Formats: sequence, C-alpha cells, structure tokens
Amino acid sequence: MYSFNVRIVQSGILFGDLFKRLKDRENARTRVLGPSTSDQRNRQNTMSELYAGVDLGGTSIKCALAGADGEIVCQRSIPTESHAGPNSVLMRIAELVNEMQAEVGQSISAVGMGVPGLVDVERGVTRFLPNLTTHWENVPAGDILSAAIGCPVKLLNDVRTATLGELAFGRGREVDTMVFIAIGTGIGGGVVIDGKLRLGALGAAGELGHQTIDPNGPLCGCGNHGCLETLASGTALAAEGIRLMLMGLAPTLHDLVDGDPARVTAELMSQAALSDPPVLDAIYGAADDIGTGVANVMVTLHPELVILGGGVANIGDVLFDRVRAQVIRRVRMISPDTVRIEPSDLGSRAGVLGAIALASRGLGTG
Repeated sequence: MYSFNVRIVQSGILFGDLFKRLKDRENARTRVLGPSTSDQRNRQNTMSELYAGVDLGGTSIKCALAGADGEIVCQRSIPTESHAGPNSVLMRIAELVNEMQAEVGQSISAVGMGVPGLVDVERGVTRFLPNLTTHWENVPAGDILSAAIGCPVKLLNDVRTATLGELAFGRGREVDTMVFIAIGTGIGGGVVIDGKLRLGALGAAGELGHQTIDPNGPLCGCGNHGCLETLASGTALAAEGIRLMLMGLAPTLHDLVDGDPARVTAELMSQAALSDPPVLDAIYGAADDIGTGVANVMVTLHPELVILGGGVANIGDVLFDRVRAQVIRRVRMISPDTVRIEPSDLGSRAGVLGAIALASRGLGTG
C-alpha cells in the first residue's frame, strides 16, 4: 500500500505559484483562439459539443478532440518528456489542447485524462505514477489543467480509462458485465459490472496483473512474487526471447532483430515462432499464465466478456487459442462457453477514446 501523506506541503509549495500564472495563460489561450470568423461561428453552431481525451504515457502523450459519440475530429501526439517534471508536462498538455481547439475553431466542454498510476478520482490529484519522473505524488493535475484550459478536467487510471473506452465505444457496448485486461509493458485491467466501471475504494479495482499465479515466481515491482505481470507481460515475454536468442535457440528471432537484444518484442517473437520452436513454447507459456488469470476472473465475476488488449494481444490467434484452451482446462464450476474472450476492437485508441468518454459521460455509459 502506498503512503500518500508525504510531500503534501511540498506539493503545495511547488504548485502554489503556478496558479498565479494561470490567469495569464487563460488570457493567452483566448488570444490563441482569437475571434471567430462567421464561418467558424456557423460551424460551431452546427457542431455538437467537443471534448478532449488525453492518454498520458511514459514516453508519449496522445490527445484527441471528439464528440460524445467518439467521432474524432482532431488528434495529435507529443513526447512526454517526464524528466522535466509534472509542471512542465501539464503545461505542454494544456498548450497542446489549446492549439487543437484553435485548429478546429471550437472550444471544448471538458477534458478527460488517463494517467499511468494511482489517482484520487474525486479530487483530480495524482497519487503515484511509478513510470514518470518524481512519481507525481500529490500533484493537483486536474485543477492545474482546468485553470490552464478553462474547462472541467477529470482524471482516471489509464487502464481503467481504456476499459471505459471499450465500454462506451468498443465490444463492451454489447454486454452488462465485462473485464478488460491490457497486456503490454505491464499488465493492468478494469472491471465493468451492470454496465458501470467499478473502481473500488481507492480507484484501484482491476489490478489484474497483480494476481498471484506462481507463489514462488519472479519478484514483481509491486513487491509480490509470481504476479501475472512478471510471467506474461510484454516485458517478461521479451526477456525470455532475449534469453533464448543469447543461448542460440532462436536463430530466426536473432535475424529479425539483427542480434540486438534491445529490439526484441512480443510481436517480433510471434513472427519468429513458427521457425523457432522454443520461441513458440515461450508464447504458449505466457498464454497459459494469462489463461489462468482469466480463469480466476471468470470464477470470481463470471463476466459475459473478457477483452484482451495491449501489445501482447497483437500476437493474435496463437495467443488467443491457447488462452481459451487453458480457460477450458481450468474453469469447471461454470461453462467456459458462457464467457467470450476477444481482442479489443479499439486497439491503441482505447485509452484516448476512454478519456473522451470520461470527459463527456463521466464513469457511466450514457
């Protein structure tokens, strides 16, 4: 459990002077948007409300403007540059959103933003973002962005935001109860019950990558041993690919990456799998562990749908067929056929579309 009662005073000192400058930034924003031409006024009158969705990642920031129906009218991406600190990153996000408003000639009504870590949803305060410099402890990101952009800003964990995207615009529209599992650098998730995203007491419900699969397994970044994330994430799978390559057991993979271990990814491993049997075995091993994790979720919640997203899910049928087979082996109390296990319809857009849904609908679906 993280302790959040630290650096609160320090955060107030760091960000207190920032609000004094935001009025000037709001005036600058007005100048950037400028007066509307008659064409722009006519366009604004005929367009529905626009919302901004921001997907804050460790290396990049994706932003889109869209209506409540998820129809994207403008999208951009910039580097995160988290080394510059939260203040700099937030101001660059505000500038990006304001530039995009100017580009489309219409002001937005609200902003939703997914962040990679723990967040106080009610207060719009980031609590702990492990992959960003300074970890963003107790940063009032919602208030800072709201003052700089001039509209309400809502924050949510990034994978829960992607889950909201699947619920609002993806396969989740078809069901009342579903689970989303994002398998990328790490493994995260989100839970929908009775058509609503469930967050739990601290907004952390759905940390499915931290269920224990092997009690004697590798040490996880969370401090536990044998979490699903340590066994089947893109990082774990790539590490096994590197080991096989360095041992001379994956010649095709070696050729695909020109012998450079840093270039090994789960998707490249899938390309090498048919020629390198040990690589295929590694993918099967990860899929078995994912299947065990899905089986645990099924007997706990019995969802109608389990969606697998993220880079590892891009491996495709080789992964999904094995996951489904493992679920059939593991789930005995209910019929596995009653739960669909499917890839994401939205792919990499799930996060930014979920942020649009967060801005326009809140945590509901309609």
